[in-house]
Order: sequence, then structure tokens, then C-alpha cells
Amino acid sequence: MTEPRANVFLPNLCTTRAVLVVVVVSELMAIVITLVAGYFEPFGIERLALTSLFIQWVGLTSAGLVCHLRDRLNRLPSAWSALAVVGLVVLDTLVFSLLARGLLGWASDGAAVGALWHWDILSNVLIAAIVAGLIMRYFYVQEQLRLKERAELRSRIQALQSRIRPHFLFNSMNIIASLVRVDPDAAEQAVEDLSRLFRASLRDSSDHQVTLAEELSLCERYARIESLRLGERLRVEWRVDLDPENVFLPLLTLQPLLENAIYHGIQPLAEGGVVTVHARQEGARVMIGVRNPRPDHGSDHRGNRMALDNIRHRLEALYGAAVRVEAMDEQQYYEVRISYPSGERPG
Repeated sequence: MTEPRANVFLPNLCTTRAVLVVVVVSELMAIVITLVAGYFEPFGIERLALTSLFIQWVGLTSAGLVCHLRDRLNRLPSAWSALAVVGLVVLDTLVFSLLARGLLGWASDGAAVGALWHWDILSNVLIAAIVAGLIMRYFYVQEQLRLKERAELRSRIQALQSRIRPHFLFNSMNIIASLVRVDPDAAEQAVEDLSRLFRASLRDSSDHQVTLAEELSLCERYARIESLRLGERLRVEWRVDLDPENVFLPLLTLQPLLENAIYHGIQPLAEGGVVTVHARQEGARVMIGVRNPRPDHGSDHRGNRMALDNIRHRLEALYGAAVRVEAMDEQQYYEVRISYPSGERPG
């Protein structure tokens, strides 16, 4: 079933940042209009003050109207929503133009009301319509870019995800195949674990993100399958010093790292070793890592590069350049660390 498209064509103008932008843009417009008028009459602070007051009132009240009606306007098609906003701005400008003309006429005993008063009001309305139309065009282009980036993001994540799943499936099936004749009961249990794991990993998710708790559960199932092959040689330590239910990450982020840690760090060692999976919060960032012992003769971690590249690309698609994926190849151990901003689930 296709997910309904959420129309967020009009941004939220009720935020402090949006109000500040409206104030700054309105003031810049007032300065430009006053400077342009300086070609026909001397520049004056009084003219700038009146122009600024008028445009600020129009800008702030128009933003308030759009903010109040935003939910209703966003239910309309984009073209009708844009036309409605332009109409609101034009109507708001017309009302304030008439009010300003009346106040100026009253303050100057009618002297300010000349023969061209109707042209002044008409010019205000035309300027408001042009500016509002340009702003609506900008919002429309921004919305189209956002939708395009979101579609590309989903396509990119799906492509990267499809490269990981067969790799994981083939390795798991090889483990089960090696157990069929040796220990059928263990093989049956492994098949059950694998089916549960894939039922979770293949579930429908529009953004392919899960909580850290779900990802750790997948890793535990995989480690249980591997322990049937390696026995007591494999030991996994889980050091989770945060609430895993409030941390989000792309599906199958840790599992490929755990898989490589077992294959490159534990399997070559006759005595086995300990794989450490740790997660903690450091300020506004989440730090996740997988650490495994490094065999004395060295271990080729080239197979880890595809997993690292996929993880880095998927996280960067969600969190941008703030993502850090580091591989530390020390004398005694090999460790991969992932760091990215914490907070709300990215959309």
C-alpha cells in the first residue's frame, strides 16, 4: 500500500527563526524601496521609518495569517495553496494601505491625500503580489528538491541494503549446512534463529531505520548462530551504557561489523577470543563500536571495507557530514567506531 504523501509545501512561520527572517527581509525591502525612491526625491529618515513600519506590519501580519491557516492551506494542491497565500498577502497589503492612507490623511488634515493616492495603493498591492509570488515559487522549488532528495535517499539505502543482505544470508546458510550432519538439532535451532532474524530484518520500513535495541537483538541472534560453529572459542561482551530504545540507526549496521570481527578476529585464533560491542553517549553524539582481537600473524580486513563503506554512506545520507566511521588497526586488536549525532529520529 502506498504511503500518502505529506504536503509540507508551506513552512512553519510561527518559529522564532522564521519571524526573525521575516523581520530582516522586510527591513531590507524597506531600505531598497527607500533608496529607489531617492532617485525622485531626497532621501529621508522619516520616509525610511514610515516605509519600514508599513512593510514590517504587512510582513508580520501576513506571516501570522499563513501560520494560522498553514494546516488548511497544506491540504490544498501546491498551486492552489500558493495562489491562496498570494491572495492573503495582497488582501493584507490592501487593508494596511487603506489604513495607512487614512491615517496619513487624518494626521495632515487631508493634505496627504492627493490625486494619485489610488496609484500608491495599487503599486503597494502589485509589489506585494510579485514578492509573494516569488516567495511561493521559492517554497515550491524547495519542496520539490526535498522530495527528490528523499526519493534518492530511499533508493540509495535500498541499494546499499540489498548488497548487505545476500552477503549475510550466504554466510549464515554455510554455517547451517556445516551443522546439518554433525548436529541436526543445533541446525534446526539455527534455522529457526535465522528465520526470526530475517523476519525482523525484512520487515517493511519506509526509512530502513530501527532502534539500537532491535539492532542489538539481531546481533545476538547472529552471534548465537556463530557460536554453534565456533563453540567456546567465541565470547561476546555487550557494553551498552545508554538507552537503546531512544537511539536510531540504519537496519543491519552492527551485524556486518560483528560478522567481520568474528571471521577476521576470532576464527583464525585457535583459542578464540572476545568480541566487544559497546555503545555510549558522549554529549550530543552516539558512539558505537565493535572490537576484536588481532591474530599475531595479522589479519586481512579488506572484507571489512564494503561493510564500512555501506555503513558510512547510509549514515551520511541521514546525518550528513557529521558522521564518523573509523577503523583502528592496532597491534593487539582491531576496532571499528561509529559516531553520529543523537536526538530525534531523522526523517
